[in-house]
Amino acid sequence: MTFVRDTAIDLPVHCLLDADGQLAPHTPAAGRDPALWRRAYAHMRLVRRFDERIYQLQRTGRLGTYASCLGQEALSTAIGLAMQADDVLAPYYRDQAAQLLRGVRMVEILRYWGGDERGSDFAGPREDLPDCVPIATQIPHAAGIATAIKLRQQKRAVLATIGDGGTSRGDFYEALNLAGVWHLPLVVVINNNQWAISVPLSAQTACRTLAQKAMAAGIPGVRVDGNDVLAMHAVVGEALARARAGKGPTLIEAITYRLCDHTTADDMSRYADAAQRDAAQGREPLRRLRALLEREAGWSEEDEAALQRGQGEVIEAAIAEYLATPAAPPTDMFDYLFAELPEELLEQRAALVEKREQTSSAPTAPAPSGRGGE
Repeated sequence: MTFVRDTAIDLPVHCLLDADGQLAPHTPAAGRDPALWRRAYAHMRLVRRFDERIYQLQRTGRLGTYASCLGQEALSTAIGLAMQADDVLAPYYRDQAAQLLRGVRMVEILRYWGGDERGSDFAGPREDLPDCVPIATQIPHAAGIATAIKLRQQKRAVLATIGDGGTSRGDFYEALNLAGVWHLPLVVVINNNQWAISVPLSAQTACRTLAQKAMAAGIPGVRVDGNDVLAMHAVVGEALARARAGKGPTLIEAITYRLCDHTTADDMSRYADAAQRDAAQGREPLRRLRALLEREAGWSEEDEAALQRGQGEVIEAAIAEYLATPAAPPTDMFDYLFAELPEELLEQRAALVEKREQTSSAPTAPAPSGRGGE
């Protein structure tokens, strides 16, 4: 018996807008709408400016470790534009663009990365999950939510995001298998930004593509240029429509490049090839969409300056609100951990309160009775 490994599988990469901002002839009518171009560009520009300011806050000690989304704004923007309000987002930690489009406030994002869990208490999308830093655990959570939606016979979908490195985790495979078996309304988008911290894609998997991992689960797998916001919008929109119509899950591999360090605790220059990174700069999403706007929609330097001026004011207002946020009482670490505190933690909480009363005149929240998280 001869065993042969199939190396011939070559899934196409969907693309509507090339690196020079030229639209493909087969671009659907929805992708030819200048209103969509302007909205997508304005949001990606906002997210990039916000990302830059967050980075500066971290470097000046006013915010904790942060995961930038530089060069990956199109992927998350397309997700936010394609989702319906009653869909559910289960993000990982580079989905600032989608979160903002879904109603998460800038100050909430700042609070989260500033180490304040109140940043996960969204004023807007109450059913969306918070950022998930543990790798791949959001995918089983998303499958569970999709199961509930299916049992309730609701025409909604769940979209989960994950990095390329996360697809090597058992959580990813198990949830994808479950989604296929139970025909769940789930869309999983892989941000293939070529790096799992310092580990390149070639050292993570022997698969020719990440999209073909869908085959083992018996579900469709699609590849798309993740720096092309129009192609991303079309592919994600179609996958969500399939899910809502009861046609089951989809796995999408969005091909991007991480133009930033993994987080502010990383130094990409120690492991990434500088020439490769420079080449990726020429394919980044804002440059190509702005080229389309300038050529086809009359976008000018004056438009650009007015856009950035207005966005700067919005961002600075959010930063001021974040910096003025009163510190959470340290008793929160106890009060929002269990429904009812175990005896040993009640003792620790009492010791903390006593210590603070001895060293500070600051008021302390009273001990909770019953459910601490409500």
